[in-house]
Amino acid sequence: MALLTFLWDAFLISAVELVYLVGVLIAIGLLLGFLEKQSQIYLTRTFGRRGILVTAWIGTPIHEIGHLIQCIIWRHKVKSIKLLQTKDPNGVLGYVEHQYNPTSLYQQIGNFFIGIGPIISGIGSIILAMYLLVPQSFATLQNQIHQSAAGEKLDFHMLQTLGEAVLVMGKSLFTIENLLEPTFWIFVILAICISSHIALSKADINNSSQGLLTIFLFLIVFNLAAGLTDLNTYEVIAQFAEYNAYLLAFSSIAVLFSLLTLVISYLIYKVKRF
Repeated sequence: MALLTFLWDAFLISAVELVYLVGVLIAIGLLLGFLEKQSQIYLTRTFGRRGILVTAWIGTPIHEIGHLIQCIIWRHKVKSIKLLQTKDPNGVLGYVEHQYNPTSLYQQIGNFFIGIGPIISGIGSIILAMYLLVPQSFATLQNQIHQSAAGEKLDFHMLQTLGEAVLVMGKSLFTIENLLEPTFWIFVILAICISSHIALSKADINNSSQGLLTIFLFLIVFNLAAGLTDLNTYEVIAQFAEYNAYLLAFSSIAVLFSLLTLVISYLIYKVKRF
């Protein structure tokens, strides 16, 4: 009975730690995926496949580069890569084909990060474009990051923080001064194109789920071993997972432009129907 309790406790603690480590990242990915899917529905109904291709020239290569970078980091062998293709019969705009050593724990865990690579590269690219083209708004983002750093634990307040960060960034970007600057409009075009292709495909999600399962199993083994030495792994993981506060601040800009893309695509759809 004591053994079963020990195993069950390790399982529960591992599940909570998994949420702390990657829960926010997964939630952001799902949110961006939902917004992108809705936008593409309106664009496809209005323009057909051309509506998606307009933004694909910039967004898709950045999406695939996100996979590629993670493949390199996690030592997967890249077999073939296509940053953009417009005439695939299945509608696939790009891909990175890779393989890994199934006996390598490191490479197995890498499947998760390779799958979510486009989220990292997409958010990173938008922030870089903001730094170069709209530096005054980037300063606001920096301030938002410093404020978010005060968060110490993962709870529903952090989700509220994401909404507040989106509003703050919106107010900072869409000012009279920015609207008169050509560089601001270049940034807007880039951000819309990138955010329109930041979400994960079904293949990406399947690949990530394999890595996610490996991470979970690793945590279970880790907690079983820690239980034998009375090591409090929960506190260690909770402190490490404070990066979620930074992640929420960084992702606010991607969520903002995904929302903007959805609004624009919906309005175009309604105008054309009228």
